[in-house]
This record gives sequence, C-alpha cells and structure tokens, in this order.
Amino acid sequence: MNTPHGHLTYCSNIHPGEKWNEHFQELKKNLPYIRKELADGQPFALGLRLANDASLELSDPVRLQEFKDWLAENDLYVFTMNGFPYGGFHNTVVKDQVHAPDWTTTERTEYTKRLFSILAQLLPEGMEGGVSTSPLSYRFWWKDEAATERAFETATHNMVQIVDLLIEIKRETDILMHLDIEPEPDGLLENSVEFVEWYRDYLLPIGTAYLQEKYGFSEVLARAAILEHIQLCFDVCHVAVAYEEPQDVLERLGTLGIKVGKIQISSAVKVDLQQNADEKLETLRSFNEPVYLHQVVARQSEGTLEKYPDLPEALADENAAKADEWRIHFHVPLFINSYGKLDSTQDEIIKTLDIQKENPFTNHLEVETYTWGVLPPEIQKPIGQSIVRELQWVLGKLD
Repeated sequence: MNTPHGHLTYCSNIHPGEKWNEHFQELKKNLPYIRKELADGQPFALGLRLANDASLELSDPVRLQEFKDWLAENDLYVFTMNGFPYGGFHNTVVKDQVHAPDWTTTERTEYTKRLFSILAQLLPEGMEGGVSTSPLSYRFWWKDEAATERAFETATHNMVQIVDLLIEIKRETDILMHLDIEPEPDGLLENSVEFVEWYRDYLLPIGTAYLQEKYGFSEVLARAAILEHIQLCFDVCHVAVAYEEPQDVLERLGTLGIKVGKIQISSAVKVDLQQNADEKLETLRSFNEPVYLHQVVARQSEGTLEKYPDLPEALADENAAKADEWRIHFHVPLFINSYGKLDSTQDEIIKTLDIQKENPFTNHLEVETYTWGVLPPEIQKPIGQSIVRELQWVLGKLD
C-alpha cells in the first residue's frame, strides 16, 4: 500500500509453494483477506517471492497474464521481489542452502534475470522495481583466501551481467529496476562495512571497465549506472545482529553514493545475559529449530563480538553465559518486544523507521517475518491474522 513514507508490503516467502500454481493458490487464499483488513477500497502491494521453479513457470506468457489479470481484479500490485531463496524454503531443511546456488554460478544469474523480466511486466506504470538477493555466497564454503578472492571476482562479474540487463530494459522500456543486495551474518558480505568495501574494491572497478568497453560509457556514466542498478537491501534484523546503528549504515553508504533499494522490516531475538543468564539460555532452547540458520553474535563486556554460525553451536559453548548480550538471526514477529525472558530488537526497527520518516532513504518497505511456522506454539497464530497484525504495527509506527 502507498503510505506517506513509501510503498509498504510484506514478503510472500511466508506462504509455501515452490511451484507457481501452489504459491498462487496460497496468494489467492490469503491476500483478499489481508487487503480487506488493511486497505479496503485501496490498492494493496505484494512483495513477491518466486522460487526458481515458480519463476520458470510464471515466465510463460499465458500464466503471467493470468496473474496480472488477478492482480488487477483484486486491486493488487507488485513493486518488489525477494530473489534470495532460490529453492525450497518450506517443509525442508534450509540452513546454509538458502545461499545455493550462489552468485558464482550461472544458475543464480539466470534466475535473477528471469525475476527482473517478470517484474518488468508486473510493475505499475511509473514505478521503479527491485529484487533483493543474497550477499554473494556463504563464507564458510570458501576454505582459503585464494578461493574467497575467486568467489568475489566471479560473483561480481555475474552481477555486472545484471547491471547490463537493467540498462537494456531501461533503454527499451524506461522502466528503472535495481538489484538489492542483502548482507547477512556469515554471508561473504555480512554487514555494511563489508558491503561498501566490496562495492568500492570489486563492483565499481569491474563494472566500470565492462560498461566502458561495451557501451563506450565515460567513467562517470558507468559509475552512475552501477549506483542506479546495484543497491542495498537494508534488512533491519541483519543490521541489528551485526550491532550496527542504522544511521551509521546510511552514512557509510553515503561515502560512495550507494542507495537503499528497500528496507526489509524484520526483528531479531535479543538476550541480555547480565542477569539470570542460565534461565534465559534455557528458554532460548525452545527457539532451537532445525529448518533455518540462526547465527548468533555475542557481545562481550569489552565490546568485542563472538560469532557462532548457528544457535546449537552457541548453546553448546560453556563460556556462552559470560557474554553481556546475544543477538540471534531469527525473524521473529515485529509487534512483540518480549518473549518471556527473551527480548527482540524491535527498537532497531523503530530507529530505522524514524529515520525514514525524517529523511526518507528509500521508497520500498517490506515486512519479512518468515519464521511463524517454526516459532514456539504459544506465539503462532493463523497466518493471515499474523500478517495483518505485523503491518498494522508498522503503520502505527509510521503514523
């Protein structure tokens, strides 16, 4: 929906269905109710997530036209897509495979091109569109410095292909779209510092040389094209787990002129271990589920950060309770600030939205709470009601 502070939606990765027909049925089941509760009589936005199989199926012109007709009939529109999870995201163990195939592969590149081709046909006239994506790869897949260097270079060359595609689409249709890279704990790019360094040291040099050779662009024009088409996905949960301040992230991006493609409004689990640490860690065990990665970053009393690739490793560490605080990558509901003895990073969302209200830095806002099905039973509610409550909470903070 269009708010005074940007277009607001939620990500459909909460709905199962890796095949298009399955996912479409879930959208039909849930979206009319959600729209009626939140934007009755007004256009309502959808943040579309398509698995690879669904993207292949929806590329069929007949199926795509059917979807477009359904969107129009229900006063719905799509302005952003989530292209991070390529394959299964429900009823399977996801863990580090959420990064696979990564940006070193042709499969990831072609999948992302396909998403942009679909989005170009779904975007309302005059709107820009974005597709969020993974932070290049998963860092533990690369065993030494030389392998990591090759991964950075290969991934960057593949992303430059996306810049090329988006330049061509804009020339032919006047539609502006951008790839929004989402730093994540243990990604090759896990925070804004690493993102800006990669942008400066890899993307701009490699991309500029490519565009100068292919299009005859000046260095200034090539740089401007890259900045227009490769942006940051500001995932609030990920920023919080990295212990980054939202304003610091924006100022860091500003040193190179990098834009924010969208805010993914999400919340992490926070545990203050300075009191009753053992009780809190015991409570946390109910969140230890086997589907998604739940990276943990522990802040020590002197300010240093200890990182764990997943929650089981953190819980198994005998020294864990000595930290001052844990932050855990677990996209918990936005509207809940406390889970008994545990807290959330809801305050970081409020900080980010306050900045957006004062000095807007993107026009795309997307709620991304996808762990409903693996939360402790007492927190779970029917999915439609849960999404409505999430968006109502955000609207209240934006008001």
